[in-house]
Amino acid sequence: MRDQPSHLPPPQDVLELGAPEQFAALAHPLRQRLLFALGQRPATISRLAAQLDAKKGNVAHHLKVLREAGLVHIAETRQVRGGTEQYYQRTARRMVVAEPEAAGTAAMLAAVAQELDRSPAETHLTLRHLRLSPAKARELGETLTELVDGAEESTEDQPVHGVLVALYQQAPPTSTTSSA
Repeated sequence: MRDQPSHLPPPQDVLELGAPEQFAALAHPLRQRLLFALGQRPATISRLAAQLDAKKGNVAHHLKVLREAGLVHIAETRQVRGGTEQYYQRTARRMVVAEPEAAGTAAMLAAVAQELDRSPAETHLTLRHLRLSPAKARELGETLTELVDGAEESTEDQPVHGVLVALYQQAPPTSTTSSA
C-alpha cells in the first residue's frame, strides 16, 4: 500500500460564500457530495470517484468547477507510476453564506436535504419559531456558534455527522387585503 500524504488542515478555518460562481458551483448535487467527501481529508480523483460511485471524468470536471469557484484547491501532488497524482482539499473547514440570498440558501439547503436523505442513521431536523429581543437573538446565535465550533471531533474511524445552524428573523406576514 502506498504511503499517504501528510494531511494538513484546510488553509482557512471559515470561508464566507458570496460570489455568484460559488453559488453556481454549489447548485450541482455531485459537487455538493464532493465538498462533503473532502470535509475530512484530501483525496484524489480516483478515490473520490470510488467513494461516490461516480465516473472519474465527471469527478474531474466537477472538481475543476469547485476549484475555479475557490471552494477546493490542490493540497499536494505526488509522482506515481510516471504520472502525477493530485490530492484535492476544501479551502476551508467551514463554509458560511456571508449574506444569505435565495441562490445561496437554496444551494446550501439542497445539499443538506441530500445528505439527510442519504443518512444511514437517525437524523434530527427541527424548525421552531421563538419570540426574541435583538439582544437575545444575538446571544442565541453566539451560543449556537460556540456549540458547533466547540464540538470535539472523535477519531477518524467514527462516522461523520453534518450540522446546519440557521438563526433568522422571520419576515412579517404580508397583507393580503387590498383597499377598495
